[in-house]
Formats: sequence, structure tokens, C-alpha cells
Amino acid sequence: MVPAFNESASIAAVISDIRSEGFTMVLVDDGSVDSTATIARDSGAEVVSLPINMGVGGALRCGFRFAVDNGYEAVIQCDADGQHHAKYLTDLIDTSNHSGAHMVIGSRFRSDENKHEPNKVRRFAMWCLSRVARRATSHPITDSTSGFRLIRQPLLDELAIKLPNYYLGDTFETVVVAGRAGYQIEEIGVAMAPRASGTSSASSGVAILLIAKVLLTVLLGIHFRLRRLK
Repeated sequence: MVPAFNESASIAAVISDIRSEGFTMVLVDDGSVDSTATIARDSGAEVVSLPINMGVGGALRCGFRFAVDNGYEAVIQCDADGQHHAKYLTDLIDTSNHSGAHMVIGSRFRSDENKHEPNKVRRFAMWCLSRVARRATSHPITDSTSGFRLIRQPLLDELAIKLPNYYLGDTFETVVVAGRAGYQIEEIGVAMAPRASGTSSASSGVAILLIAKVLLTVLLGIHFRLRRLK
């Protein structure tokens, strides 16, 4: 499942990569004003279109709802910019099947193939996020902001209703909240490519401020809540 907003330059290649591995593909078009939805349909993806831009979290929640309504046991979310390689989809599934994990995160920091390093300030901020995520999940999480992850039932059902749509709410905060609610979270190493097109949704300065905000949210325990796993 791929959320996309104005990703016409990269989406055909992303869909081709996923379908070449034998997987079905659902694209959630997040109110794009370019030809993203048309290219996705022509490339063989099923497309769910939102009338306005809801942000990544809103698009993901819509995709999770679609999966739940259509009886899927699990969903793998991928970015639309070409950073995530479909060859790792099976690794995510195998890890979940073998461990029973409700979420499996693809970490760029566990693979020697990744050469790009964030700047020192952002790297420190990501380290802080990972430390908090590690305590919440009781697992050595290194990449809590990764958008390449598998989510399976019953966590999928919960996030189809409650996944937030603000920055890092759908990634880091969700990892912490799920861990605190008793869901099992694992992580594997994956190689990631540079963006095929487009730019990040937040500049470095804005990102640091938003990271500080979400850290405060989870440290104070004022985050959203999931039903505890029985």
C-alpha cells in the first residue's frame, strides 16, 4: 500500500517494482493535482482517491481502512518516491510470520548498503527518538521514523481507526504507542535508495521542531491511545 501526493514522476517505477515481486498494489492518492492517479491505474495498481490532501497519516489510515474492509490480514506500506525496494517485502513478511510481530520496520540503519547519513543534528534527534522507541517496545529499534513497514491484525484494525495524520504521528509515535499497548514490534535491515524525485515535506529546521514536539508528546504520555493487546 502506497500513499502518494503528486508523485507522477516516480510512481510508475514504484508500482512496477512491487508488482514484479508478485504483490498486489493499492495506491492511496492523497488529493494529487497531477497525473499520479492516472499513471497508477495505467500501471496496474488499484487506486483509492481522496478528494483533498490529508497528509501521509490520513492517506495511510484510509489505506488501512480499505485493507480491513477487504479482509486483508496484513499491509506493507511503502513510500511513493522510490526509496523503498520491493525485494525486501518478503523479508518483512517472513519476519512477521516467524516472530509473530504485529509490526515489522525496515531500518536503513541496519544495512551496510546505505551510504547516506543525515546531518549531525538530525542524526542526534533520530537517536533520541530511537531511544524512546526502544524503551516502549523492549526491542532495539534504530529507525522509528521509517515509512517502510508491515502492519498486521489486530494492530491493523486499530490503526485503521486511530492513526494520526500529523508529522511523525504515523511513524515514531505509532511505534511508541503500539509498544506501550503490548503489540510486538520487530525491525530488519533494508537498503534504501535516494529519492527518485521530489523533496522532503519538512525542512531540517522545521523537522527538528516537530521532532521536539512529538518527543514531548510521548514523554508526557499525551499521545493517542490504542486498545491494549490481550
